Amino acid sequence: MATEDDLRIFIDRQRALLAKERDAEIERSSLLLSNCGPKLLEQKGLSVGGLGVVGMNIGLGGKTLVELDRPSAYHASPVFPPHSLRPGDLARIEAHVSSTIAIKKPKSASTTTKGSLVEGVVYKVSDTRIVVAVDSSESSTEDLDLPERCRVLKLANSATYDRMDKAIDQLEKTILPSGDGKSSPNLSPLIQVLLGMKPPAAKEKMDNLTFFDANLNDSQKIAVRFCLESPEAACIHGPPGTGKTHTLIEIIQQLTRKTTSNPNPSRVLVCGASNLAVDNILERLLALPVADKTQKLRVTRIGHPARVMAHEGILGSTLEVKATLTDQAALARDVKDELETTLGILSGKGKGVKGKGPRGPERRKMWDDVKALRKEYRQREGGVVKSVLKDSQVVLATCHSSGGRQLYNQEFDVVIIDEATQALEAVCWIPIFKAKKLILAGDPMQLPPTILSNDKRKTKLDTKSAKSAPKKGPATKDTAGSADSDSSDSSKVDDNTNPMDQAPAKAATSLSLHGRPPIKLTPPRTLETTLFDRLESMYGASIKRMLEVQYRMHAQICAFPSTTLYGAKLRSHASVAAHLLADLPNAHADSEDDAKEFLQTPVVFFDTAGCEYFERLDGDGDEGSRCNENEATIVHNWIVKLSEVGITPNQIAVITPYQAQVTLLTSLLRPKYGPLLEIGTVDGMQGREKDVIIISLVRSNDTREVGFLKERRRMNVAMTRAKRHLCVVGDSSTVCHGGSYLKKWLAWLEGNADVKYAGLE
Repeated sequence: MATEDDLRIFIDRQRALLAKERDAEIERSSLLLSNCGPKLLEQKGLSVGGLGVVGMNIGLGGKTLVELDRPSAYHASPVFPPHSLRPGDLARIEAHVSSTIAIKKPKSASTTTKGSLVEGVVYKVSDTRIVVAVDSSESSTEDLDLPERCRVLKLANSATYDRMDKAIDQLEKTILPSGDGKSSPNLSPLIQVLLGMKPPAAKEKMDNLTFFDANLNDSQKIAVRFCLESPEAACIHGPPGTGKTHTLIEIIQQLTRKTTSNPNPSRVLVCGASNLAVDNILERLLALPVADKTQKLRVTRIGHPARVMAHEGILGSTLEVKATLTDQAALARDVKDELETTLGILSGKGKGVKGKGPRGPERRKMWDDVKALRKEYRQREGGVVKSVLKDSQVVLATCHSSGGRQLYNQEFDVVIIDEATQALEAVCWIPIFKAKKLILAGDPMQLPPTILSNDKRKTKLDTKSAKSAPKKGPATKDTAGSADSDSSDSSKVDDNTNPMDQAPAKAATSLSLHGRPPIKLTPPRTLETTLFDRLESMYGASIKRMLEVQYRMHAQICAFPSTTLYGAKLRSHASVAAHLLADLPNAHADSEDDAKEFLQTPVVFFDTAGCEYFERLDGDGDEGSRCNENEATIVHNWIVKLSEVGITPNQIAVITPYQAQVTLLTSLLRPKYGPLLEIGTVDGMQGREKDVIIISLVRSNDTREVGFLKERRRMNVAMTRAKRHLCVVGDSSTVCHGGSYLKKWLAWLEGNADVKYAGLE
């Protein structure tokens, strides 16, 4: 079992890694902002300039919502240029600067700053409007005196790190004895199991379990039962296309509906690593068939409406919208109206207001009124929020937003975290403290969280500091100490073995009460080691169940990932095992040869070995991205061929590990095929699928370096997006030197794909 020293080392390691990651994000942001002039910042999508204030309103929590657009006096079009500002980003509103010289920015940790600098969170973004939510304290002596022309600048966001640090602090207080030697009353069996302080309890058998969805396959039913019967924690391993969300919906129904096997329904908190994952579950829950309205699940979505899908049913389930429909909302609405009227006068943008707002003592008096009204509004709104949440059976939020003020002191029976293998462990602890039981869902064989601090130098330092920690498995030569490598310990096993499924009998034995080795809490080497990974390393296959039937890929596309990463357990459902492009209603061919080559072949490999189709570095030094013009031409020609046999642009996606290649392909293909043809990075396609996937590997060089391709999880994501047709374009003579996994993949392509030698085409 984990000792007190083990727990202290674990906590200290989490803190150190989070601090390093926070510093890396701030450093990247600060360097970029300090070295770039206003024009360059706009070109890089980090700012939008030449804006004017449209108005100021009040949002949930008493936040001041500052709405900005491009005034017609300064711009020919109201539409914003391309930018990367998204809801949830930390941003600063400051005076517009037209100079091309970089201006040094003052450091500030507060929400508002003196002068004409205001910091807040991007609340809504459209093509012509940006709304920034400023959380002004009622005790603040500063008001929002914004300039006539301003710009919005994207900043490094520390709010998520603040909540993760707070969660780790809470964890430390919970698991470590206090000064009097007593354990915290909040030390639940769940927390003890997650940290190896005790083994999982025996399963609580459920009799008379009837499934709501009769179409669940056997592995899905096993996973559902396993999660329901596990007293503290359970993991669902969902490889690509296996219906992970489908399975979670069944679990939520089983937990929340009163049945013979569940006489006491549970209150459930559903979280995800991203807003998209949460909204996907919410949409499925809202679509569940019910005999009458009384049986409909009462669900509430926490989060800004701007972050939620623009779907009427989903928006209607948000806390902000539901809070306006309660009986108590009327009084709060009156206070809000008065607040917004006062803010309109102050900004000079209110109804009937002409010219600039009041100045001097009159302005200060009105801001005092705003602060008093805001305080009253928060109090009234707090009562409304509590009543909405109290009535909710299922509450949905991202892991980060589950730590917000709305869920303060809210308790749940079960917390479910989707995309758990893409979430930092620390962010998962935010919702864990609110529940007695945890269900994680994800796939550790797909991409882990993106970690900025994992550069080569820091990874080597981490390796030295982690040498004293027990290893989870033998590291492969192609993954050790590389920035492009697979840093998650859970994947450092033989290529033919699924680490989540290896030696199940041995794992079960290890958890028996007789003769088992002690459960070991190992501090993570990097933040890429997720809670899902760590639980598997502690408890083996006994902590999880894998979904084994996939409903996406042709059997031939599925074959290689199943064999190498999923223990040969992943199999194709009969409905998709043999489906081809030829089965699409829009597909047609003028000859049998064309039909066979383009419509009846599931896997194609364009091998550019020996063609000298070398990559090009796009940027300065080693920091630039890479592109390959010749591969882009091959991709273009293949899309032309597919178009000739009836395949439409919306059925095709082109993906590549490198942003420079995305840019090149976009310039080549977008003018001809428009926005319906999807072009993006591998990372951006995770969780997605298309009938046709074309992968451009890019790497082709004399030094045989493969970079990102060495990351097996990235390549697994790439090759498992395709439903009916997978086309790979790459240089086998370079790629085969990327380690045993890539070598086996190329050998598999050679033996199973329709191989075309690019120079001969």
